Amino acid sequence: MGCAVLGIGRGRAGRKTVRGARVLVTGAASGIGRATAQAAAAAGAELVLTDIDAAGLAETVADIRKSGGVVAVAEALDITDYDAVTAFAEQVHAQLGSLDVVMNVAGISAWGTVENLEHRHWRRMVEVNLMGPIHVIENFVPPMVRAGRGGALVNVSSAAGLLALPWHAAYSAGKYGIRGVSEVLRFDLAQHGITVHLVVPGAVNTPLVRSVELVGVNREDPRIKRLTTTFAEHAVAPERVATAILRGIERNRFLVYTSFDIRFGYWWARKFAFPYEFVMRRASARFSRLLASSGS
Repeated sequence: MGCAVLGIGRGRAGRKTVRGARVLVTGAASGIGRATAQAAAAAGAELVLTDIDAAGLAETVADIRKSGGVVAVAEALDITDYDAVTAFAEQVHAQLGSLDVVMNVAGISAWGTVENLEHRHWRRMVEVNLMGPIHVIENFVPPMVRAGRGGALVNVSSAAGLLALPWHAAYSAGKYGIRGVSEVLRFDLAQHGITVHLVVPGAVNTPLVRSVELVGVNREDPRIKRLTTTFAEHAVAPERVATAILRGIERNRFLVYTSFDIRFGYWWARKFAFPYEFVMRRASARFSRLLASSGS
């Protein structure tokens, strides 16, 4: 099998760290994936990277290696292609053995109301944001279990996996789904020493924020521009998310928040159900009026 066993590191008070660990990061070509790969490399991890964007992935690999980080394997592939993920996993395991940390970061976004969303939008959201991570879990987590060294599984969901945000039905289908998968695996994998961490970002300043597909909306409408500008202004840097992920592993936090507003919003939704439902109804109605007056 390749090199000697590394295993996930232990920091202060026996906390897990990625130092010396073999870490897989999907979506590593840009945004949260790239920032997390860079942060893990700086912390001493040996990286396995993938993304559908070959050019962006190559840039990430070059940047990490230039900074003295270690990228053991990097390959461009589509995580919705089960056979491609399986072949990649076989290559990685033949070269390195089982991994220590698996991070499902890759994702895409499309927002719209049910009367505007097409079947392709629903299918793509579920394929990339739910089935893609499942393909990765199927291929990389069982070998971690069999290795008996423990480890960590990180799944990036979204605020849309916690809250009923307007226009997010298709997007939430995948993000709520990976939340459910993570909730179950949190307990199933505990007996094997594998911790599970669900990352729930709000707005993050990544290419995804600027390229999100708004179905049935005229993006040139000044009100839509103001809305997207406001969204971007509240976005946190991907490096902040990366720091939160590594801290979440270290402190064994299941829910990994990247901003206070999402933490507060989820707490509020659970503690005050009726006001939450009232606000969400009002928000949905407001967005619907905006859509009706700005449709293309």
